[in-house]
Amino acid sequence: MSIPLKERFFRETMPVLADTLGLKNVMQVPRIEKIVLNIGLGEALDNPKALDAAVQDLMVITGQRPVITRARKSIANFKLREGRAIGVKVTLRGEKMWAFLDRLINVALPRVRDFRGVSPNSFDGRGNYTLGLREQLIFPEIDYDKIDKVRGMEVTIVTTAETDDQARQMLQLLGMPFRKEG
Repeated sequence: MSIPLKERFFRETMPVLADTLGLKNVMQVPRIEKIVLNIGLGEALDNPKALDAAVQDLMVITGQRPVITRARKSIANFKLREGRAIGVKVTLRGEKMWAFLDRLINVALPRVRDFRGVSPNSFDGRGNYTLGLREQLIFPEIDYDKIDKVRGMEVTIVTTAETDDQARQMLQLLGMPFRKEG
């Protein structure tokens, strides 16, 4: 049986990162703070049931109840009013975060059709990584017969890394399948 991702991070990844980054103190080593899953639902304006289905999907995937995100301001071109429900999101920390990341890397991503790896350039400049998924079906918890519509989602991995390179190195050591550029 393989060791859990969290244990592997503290046992194997942290010493390697501290060594390669030239850090003297273990507390300086970049860590994963939280993972945020977000589903934007433009269709929720016309179809209120879409919101319930997205909430259910995220709950099954993460084991945690999502919060409904609302529009901050009105945009006439999108027929959007301030305060209308337009998405759902979940913030994972601690054990649930590690369990989700483990499932994402080892189970869900390999199930993506024509998978060649995730983009190594989706960092935000502050060491956080955002990954777009086209469908929720890559998670084995989702029952194909129970979904009403294929929906994409964003997975943002928030780290304490100061640079994108540090975060990229950390995620690579954890097993994130970055594709080779060039």
